[in-house]
Amino acid sequence: MSSVATEQSPVHGTSHGEETGLWSWITTVDHKRIAIMYFVTATIFFFVGGIEAMIIRLQLMNPEQNLISPEFYNQLFTMHGTTMIFLVAMPMAVAFFNYVVPLQIGARDVAFPRLNALSYWIFLFGGIYLNASWFVGAAPHASWVGYATLTSSQFSPGVNTDFWFISLSILGIASIAGGVNFITTIVNMRAPGMKMMRMPLFTWMTFVTSFLLITAIPVIAVALIFLGFDRLFGTVFFNPTMGGDPVLWQHLFWIFGHPEVYILILPAFGVISDVIPTFSKKPLFGYPIVVYAGILIGFIGWGVWSHHMFTVGLGPIADSFFVAATMIIAIPTGVKIFNWLATMWGGSIRFTTAMLFSVGLVAVFTVGGLSGIMHASAPVNLQQHDSYFVVAHFHYVIVGGAMMGLWAGLYYWFPKVSGRFLSEKLGQWHFWTTMVGFNLTFFPMHFSGLFGMPRRIYTYSADLNVAIYNQLATVGALIFAVSAVIMVVNIVKSWRSGEKAGANPWDAPHLEWSIPSPPHHYNFPELPNVQSREPLWNAGEREQILAVTMGEAKEEPHMPNPSYWPILLAASITLAWALVMTGVWWIIALGIIPVFFCTLMWGLEPAFPEGH
Repeated sequence: MSSVATEQSPVHGTSHGEETGLWSWITTVDHKRIAIMYFVTATIFFFVGGIEAMIIRLQLMNPEQNLISPEFYNQLFTMHGTTMIFLVAMPMAVAFFNYVVPLQIGARDVAFPRLNALSYWIFLFGGIYLNASWFVGAAPHASWVGYATLTSSQFSPGVNTDFWFISLSILGIASIAGGVNFITTIVNMRAPGMKMMRMPLFTWMTFVTSFLLITAIPVIAVALIFLGFDRLFGTVFFNPTMGGDPVLWQHLFWIFGHPEVYILILPAFGVISDVIPTFSKKPLFGYPIVVYAGILIGFIGWGVWSHHMFTVGLGPIADSFFVAATMIIAIPTGVKIFNWLATMWGGSIRFTTAMLFSVGLVAVFTVGGLSGIMHASAPVNLQQHDSYFVVAHFHYVIVGGAMMGLWAGLYYWFPKVSGRFLSEKLGQWHFWTTMVGFNLTFFPMHFSGLFGMPRRIYTYSADLNVAIYNQLATVGALIFAVSAVIMVVNIVKSWRSGEKAGANPWDAPHLEWSIPSPPHHYNFPELPNVQSREPLWNAGEREQILAVTMGEAKEEPHMPNPSYWPILLAASITLAWALVMTGVWWIIALGIIPVFFCTLMWGLEPAFPEGH
């Protein structure tokens, strides 16, 4: 039987009063536990994707090497890209959404706790399904962007591409469910007085990102369904010889793919918009402008997708529109950067590891943003398209931007999750090895790209004279790998024996720091009444809130029942999609039966204890 941690004697690393044991984690619907599972799973996939990247870098370290075969190389870079986008960057951001947002808005959980658990289990099973392709010798090999007609049965026979489009279809369900959940939570479950313009920036960016999720993911879902019908049932959506159009895939993929960039980066922007004010001891400069800039990025992000397609031949009118839109979207992004700098200006800055990663994000993302503006120019884009210059650009944006922001959040909120600090000494090592390794890996790629090294090739000629840049990149990748190991060592060591942290060790201004670390499983004994944007920096309001949030509940709130139906439904959905690979209609139909059964049982199960 599972043991129970009482409020007087909480189990370290778990919420007060919450059951422990493996079964309690499998059936949990607590947003905090689900957040931890998201983070741990995404970190494991981070190392899987990192190993794939290291093999790629070793193959490219010197010209005309044959450490691996061309086919294996194609599988590696396809799986690396897919893993890092869909199994690392997105779910790691969702881990922070899950843990932090309900605490920041004064809620006891998300709006749909069981749907939240379902999202996690679908993500896990989708990731396992994708990586199972390695074990049957059929890893996807047609690039993570899946361009038609490379993904057609003619050019990609076998089940490699089937694994790819089916696993992404599964993962899309988790993303849409999560987006709906967080929108509903933020709109309906804010504490009394928590007006929209009083919400912390991280919650605001979660809100914008969630809208992007529920609108962008269906677009790629349509593209994947078309691809599946072409491969399995003989349709010709992307077959030009039969009236189809391979450029249709590019439009559908990039209509999703460019909002996807902001799905990845906006959460990181939200993190550092909370971290920088805390460690500058100043409210965020121009709070409303930063909010509006984030919303504008979400809107304008829908109008820039075809800058990925300047080489397709859309014509001067279409190209001109996307040139203008791509340049315009740099304005709200630049505004945010100046707001962060203005927040730090004249502040009492403490260079904790969280602050270092925040400043590091501003620095490296600016480099990626500037090269993005270069690509807004169609003639420049034509020259750099499909070269390693583009590889450098998007890694500066996604790794330098999104991942550094999330690591800032890791060091910032870890004391709240565990009740202990991460080691600042190891944190400094993590930061500096990350900065050195990251820049040494990706900055030389600008030069190899300008010298003409194309993307997606497994080797290159010595006549290109780019060996030195590839050697530097490989050494940098090794240092970057060391930084990831340091991060994990720090997490494990600090979780077990790190210095204990109080409820608000950073003297931060927002609601999540008004409750114990780690929090009660019900978060707040009573919901606080919020009167300002920085409630814990206003003396009178702080005392009033702490009197409510740090006390004992008069009557312990009744939280949703744990449930095993989310994991069973997620397994059923994964099985149903896996059977699509057979291409046999009656087998596919049979696969839907467990989905209906689990959905029915989910609906019949009471969500709360009897009588509540």
